[in-house]
Amino acid sequence: MYLRRKIDEQLRIWKADGQRKPLIVKGPRQVGKTESIRRFARQNYAHVVEVNFVEEPRYKAIIADGYSADSIVRNLSMINPQFSFEPGKTLLFFDELQDFPEIATALKFFAIDGRYDVICSGSMLGINYRKIESNSVGYKSDAVMHSLDFEEFLWATGRDELPRSMLAHMIEQKPFSEVEMQVLQKLFLDYTILGGMPEVVRSFVETGTFSGSLERQRQLALDYEEDVRKYAQGIDQARILNVFRHIPVQLAKENKKFQISKVAKGARFREYRGCVEWLQDAGMVNVCYCLSTCGLPLKGNYDEDKYKIYFADSGLLLAQFDDEVQEDVRANRNLDVCKGALAENSVAEALVKSGYPLFYYRSADSQVEEDFFVRTANCLVPVEVKAKNGRTKSLRRLIESDAYPDVKFGVKLAAANIGEDRAVYTFPRFCSFLLRRWMQQMGPELEQRWM
Repeated sequence: MYLRRKIDEQLRIWKADGQRKPLIVKGPRQVGKTESIRRFARQNYAHVVEVNFVEEPRYKAIIADGYSADSIVRNLSMINPQFSFEPGKTLLFFDELQDFPEIATALKFFAIDGRYDVICSGSMLGINYRKIESNSVGYKSDAVMHSLDFEEFLWATGRDELPRSMLAHMIEQKPFSEVEMQVLQKLFLDYTILGGMPEVVRSFVETGTFSGSLERQRQLALDYEEDVRKYAQGIDQARILNVFRHIPVQLAKENKKFQISKVAKGARFREYRGCVEWLQDAGMVNVCYCLSTCGLPLKGNYDEDKYKIYFADSGLLLAQFDDEVQEDVRANRNLDVCKGALAENSVAEALVKSGYPLFYYRSADSQVEEDFFVRTANCLVPVEVKAKNGRTKSLRRLIESDAYPDVKFGVKLAAANIGEDRAVYTFPRFCSFLLRRWMQQMGPELEQRWM
């Protein structure tokens, strides 16, 4: 069973571009990159030359005679005479590129040559991406793939039209009916429990049960830890694993700022420098940096030493909690656990998957704390997350205080229906994946309304 993915449309657009360059698809392990690329290849090319540098390291010899398209094609055909190379009808698919970043140098020559299309991918590309970038700058395109977001989950369960209807509700400020709320809340709870890893979602769709999902999730987390041991070089692997394993514990606190001092006795920040960045580059976590001042611009206006860390997939986060939490969420259908850790992580995940970087704010006197921020052309838009539907004291202060001139309106994501109250727009958390589209359509109008 193939799960429809957003990368499918990105690949189609790339193929339709007459000036296309070799494409690099980045993303963490087990999110479906290889499966999607193979399906695209079968549908669009007469010949597919697939090389996996982890499973078949012998192919690393293809650059022995240089990086030209001719020499690489010749060496590929020598290693495997079954490969066919027909100009204009052949795709070269280099998988697990992180194990052989040197091949990225050849992308320039394939781009100039133009006879063959090239796609590269790998589970841990972020780790070696600086080297890959320097070897191919100007001669490649990039795409990022994550685990399934809630929209892709709705597609997988046969509800292709629901996202369009949900966005219309948001734009029109039209509350969902009681039936719509019940259906969408159940679907979102299922998604939050399962997460977006294709193996887990596919089993749920095929069987209609959660059977084996927790075991699969915990095995995937162990696989991530094994990747740390395999790929972390020049950094203490034990420290990276310490950070990764302490994320659930620290997210379950009231103050979710990640504290290195809590990772190990006597741990110092300078000793762990690079560990968080490694996990982020590997696609295992999403890092949310603290803004230095609550104003525009966002980039460059944050303290790189103050951050929260979220799991890149909420299902994997849930799987790390103890059996009591599993019982509360899976049996009692209660997402209001661990001081809102799941609620906040799921929103962070949705924002990243829709293309937003993550920032939060905490004033020096701790009187104002906001979970996330997005922006329009001229306004900073705070986003507050509520596990239930609590008050928005900080959000209200940001909007109404003259101390924050860039903030004109805000968004609350909660266990609540659609509504608006004095420049605070409330949406159910299951609408988080649509926030960027809502902002693109409504941002200019809301800027004018609340100026």
